[in-house]
Amino acid sequence: MNEPAPGSAQQASVPGGLVSAVINLVNTGPVLLGAYTIAELTAVDAVVDFLEARPSDEVLAEAVRSLAARQLLVPGSGGHQVQVRGDLGIAVAFEQRARMVLDARVAGTESGEPWRVLLLPQPEKICLQYRIDALGVHEIGLYHLDQALTFLVGWLPGGPPADEDSAADSDSLLASAERSALVTVTRYTTQGSAEIAGTSSDLILARRDGRLHVLTRDPADRAKLIPSPHDGKDVGAMIGGLLA
Repeated sequence: MNEPAPGSAQQASVPGGLVSAVINLVNTGPVLLGAYTIAELTAVDAVVDFLEARPSDEVLAEAVRSLAARQLLVPGSGGHQVQVRGDLGIAVAFEQRARMVLDARVAGTESGEPWRVLLLPQPEKICLQYRIDALGVHEIGLYHLDQALTFLVGWLPGGPPADEDSAADSDSLLASAERSALVTVTRYTTQGSAEIAGTSSDLILARRDGRLHVLTRDPADRAKLIPSPHDGKDVGAMIGGLLA
């Protein structure tokens, strides 16, 4: 697929039939799209607006050389375009189609686990998933949405619900939790290759003493966390409510 030059507001073009062919492939099982560094993703303008820090120019230049050496980044037909090829090009194409991102970050993970997961649902009930480890390596794949959510729920803190009154001091709760998570769902539009964030919703999960506490942001003071009534819903149902 073609990618605009840096600073351009153009949308990257996608070869005809690519999306439908990949969707049909996902229907037979997960499609793994490889692992990439933050710098490599930034070089092709992928999930840039959801990254916390932009790599230096020197690191970006090395990433471009690495992608070019692997034939994932080649000169395009125009003088100011490059072509993103292979699995990385597929990831960029499906990111452009998404209009929502679920960003989940977990504290208390163990070795070998991701600490952050991004899910970008597609209209066909499939999902582009990024699993990010402590070294900043992003493992990318396309999954059925239900399968991606099953993984997510199993990775997030869980357990029988705690008494809401026991979470009065949210700072103390989060500091003493065995495992905690911030889940943010953001809806966005695109302008060229840039994502423009719109409305967002947060859910905070914390497991302490084997019990699951559920918090949300106070509508009157977004910096304050308050217990969230879950009405008997499990974590999967609460995540589904954020995505609805």
